[in-house]
Amino acid sequence: MLGINSKLPHTGTTIFTVMSKMASDHQAINLSQGFPDFKVSSDLISLVNRYMQMGMNQYAPMEGEPELRKQLGQKIKRLYHCEVDPDTQITITAGATEAVFSAVSAIVNPGDEVIIFEPAYDCYVPAVHLNQGVPVPIPLELPDFEINWDLVKQKISAKTKLIIINSPNNPSGAVFSANDLRQLADLVRNTDILILSDEVYEHIIFDGESHQSILLHQELMERSMAVYSFGKVFHATGWKVGYCIAPAWLTKEIRKVHQFITFSVNTPTQFALAQYLKDHNNYEELAIFYQKKRDLFLDLMKGSRFVPLKSAGTYFQLFSYRDISDKPDLEMAEHLTKKVGVASIPISVFYSNKQDDHILRFCFAKSDDTLKSAAEILCKV
Repeated sequence: MLGINSKLPHTGTTIFTVMSKMASDHQAINLSQGFPDFKVSSDLISLVNRYMQMGMNQYAPMEGEPELRKQLGQKIKRLYHCEVDPDTQITITAGATEAVFSAVSAIVNPGDEVIIFEPAYDCYVPAVHLNQGVPVPIPLELPDFEINWDLVKQKISAKTKLIIINSPNNPSGAVFSANDLRQLADLVRNTDILILSDEVYEHIIFDGESHQSILLHQELMERSMAVYSFGKVFHATGWKVGYCIAPAWLTKEIRKVHQFITFSVNTPTQFALAQYLKDHNNYEELAIFYQKKRDLFLDLMKGSRFVPLKSAGTYFQLFSYRDISDKPDLEMAEHLTKKVGVASIPISVFYSNKQDDHILRFCFAKSDDTLKSAAEILCKV
């Protein structure tokens, strides 16, 4: 018998794939996986087609098309008031997940400890394991999923190489405050600890709040890698185009890894995105767009027995079902999908210890009709 020693022996198929397939198999409304069910801008699609017709169909530069990186540099300066060199600090990646993996692979060595706040997006821990690092999970404090910075201080050791932060946070919808950034800066000052900041939902923050990017904090920026996603911003998750911003010395190491994972990213899409970014309205109105959907979904769910938690950002809404059932959350999610007709994501899968608080995540990046149909069903539970 042939065999291998699995590098991820305790990792199965991602929950997003599992629940989306279950939704499809049982004809359930899919509020599980985080993708919109409405159309991408026809103008953006036309731009992609135009550049295809123009012959922009061969390899892009490994680090990304210069014009796209230039436009991103201008966007960053407008939003976060900082100068980023497009040539040495911006890398276009095959989605944010590849950016995360490239960044972790570039800096984490065997035995290095990586602090991860949980519930955490499910690509962080496997990336650390594959590079023989040691994940150090720290739970966010309910009900608002806040960071206990005193606990973080206790968890930092001589082996701590990296702290991964995610704001707005998937799955919780919690967002960083300026005070969070200050406390993070205080903790890592005079250390060799690096920061990986997952900011893919940077434009989806509600109730008049602004995104507290790592790029706003000069001291942190000097030791940080920030990851972003065009898919989340322009409703095109299937295009898998993202980018990573880091100091030149870190970018150099990240690109060493990136070039052997994907080498380069879809060329006509990069040209199209560069053109599309010139109109600031294409991303600056996103928060208003999604807040209307969040508010609609919450209003529709008022007649249900599900209890909402605060969603300050992302396009996800958490609901507690404690008043409905004592089933484990994975079992409850399966029940709702197979028997009720609405798919969600159980939050316990985002914890390394499978902490179960009887909470489910629902994606509201859907058409109003989809949300109305789903809420009508859920209100009968």
